[in-house]
Amino acid sequence: MTQAVVSELDERVPGRQWTVRLDAVVRGSTAVRVSCSRPACAEQRLPSAAAGRAAAVAHLKEHLRAASTPRAEAYCACRVAGCRTHLPDTGRPARGEAWRCGGPMVLAVVADRGGRWWQAMECCSRCAAAIPGARTVAASPSPAPQAADRPVPTATGVGAPRFSDHQAAPGARVPASRSVPARRRPPQAKIAQRIIPHDLRPVALRDELIELGNLFRAYQRREEPDLALLADLQERKARAFAEWADTTCDGALRWEARRAEQAAATIRLQHQHRTGDTADGGPAVTRLLNAPAQWEHARSVFSYVTDHAPLPGPEARLLVLMLTLRTAHTGTGNLVGQDLNGLGLTDPEGLVEELTGCGWLSLPGTVGDLLASRPESPTPITVPSLVPGEDGTGPFAFGKKMRPKLSGWAQRVVSDKKLRKTKAAAGTRLFALTLALRTDPSGHLGPGGRGIALNALTAHVQVAPDELQPLVDHLTRADWLADAALTDTHLTGHLTERVLPLTCPLQEA
Repeated sequence: MTQAVVSELDERVPGRQWTVRLDAVVRGSTAVRVSCSRPACAEQRLPSAAAGRAAAVAHLKEHLRAASTPRAEAYCACRVAGCRTHLPDTGRPARGEAWRCGGPMVLAVVADRGGRWWQAMECCSRCAAAIPGARTVAASPSPAPQAADRPVPTATGVGAPRFSDHQAAPGARVPASRSVPARRRPPQAKIAQRIIPHDLRPVALRDELIELGNLFRAYQRREEPDLALLADLQERKARAFAEWADTTCDGALRWEARRAEQAAATIRLQHQHRTGDTADGGPAVTRLLNAPAQWEHARSVFSYVTDHAPLPGPEARLLVLMLTLRTAHTGTGNLVGQDLNGLGLTDPEGLVEELTGCGWLSLPGTVGDLLASRPESPTPITVPSLVPGEDGTGPFAFGKKMRPKLSGWAQRVVSDKKLRKTKAAAGTRLFALTLALRTDPSGHLGPGGRGIALNALTAHVQVAPDELQPLVDHLTRADWLADAALTDTHLTGHLTERVLPLTCPLQEA
């Protein structure tokens, strides 16, 4: 039986196979090279990948037109290439029934999903069906006397595709090809990478989901963002996905609906900050830090200092906070004497010496040189604990462009005009920073305006509970606080309209 198979293959001709490739000409350039595995086809060079793909596909089509039909006497080109299906199992356990080719010979086309190569081959219909992604473009006709004949088309000119190194003999005729219509699936409607079932009911819900998918795709093609429009789309998506979840009892859809609802609220808030429009029609607040991400970064620095401050007391806490904001990205920064003298510290020189003495701060010279430095010749400082490690990461997630925004915001708070006029101490300025980070969007203290817990205040400001009342009174006189009430558990009230631009509102969970 083996000899019969070998004899049969000897009598048949190997299937034709050729590959069209797309490669870069030079690294860093957009120019591409189109080449064909047939030696008779000249190389082409195109200025861009898009033009190269178009030329490669056109070249492949010319090959297919020149191929006419697959030859019935040929055997599979993939057998010639030694594919895994046709390789013998020599020296291995039997794998079951041996592979056998079958069906008429066809022309099959396989393309790389990345658009880098295209391959055509003669093979049997059974092998074509077993090759992933292969498409049949022509099949060998059934032998019949009435089969129409037509001459083999010959291409001329540089780079014209040919099946072999030799032109077909003049006047050669081959049977006409029989086209095999390609099956096309109906387009699937999608939204958020989810397929909308064609039988989803009610029909109005399916129509809404399809329309939303089209609107989101159209928004992605916009040249300029429209946050109000995007917030409206997210709200519609939240309602539609909630109804979809109710219809199908799919928990993932309900979770997606909640995410869309949260995204709509965040986008709406960003739109209000950018345009000055508010939901209640009241005056808008133009904040110094105008994005929720910036507010969270400011709170992350504050929490880090609370957990890692090397010295106790409100003065040390305020100085460590300001130096951390100055050196947060690389562990290094510049400082002048005025930066320290404007914090309301009782003994700035002694406090800096304590920080350098414990190794938290490093200076190139003396503390006196630092206090005497001016803006035209600042003193470089280093905080070793903030220097990024070998992997390049530090304790904070923001980048170098965010750091000066956060540092500038804190400097504006502690150097507020009325705090300076009332000669506020370092503890009062640190208290003002703490309150600016813990308000709702309208300026009321605590999440949802429900107040701030006293244990959180004393932990951040480093004062005893009975020392909070003088701080509250000082901020009230400085037109920072209004309607303040200090109970055994919470501090309630709201910040004045004057300092609302300095606040970093808490986001509702």
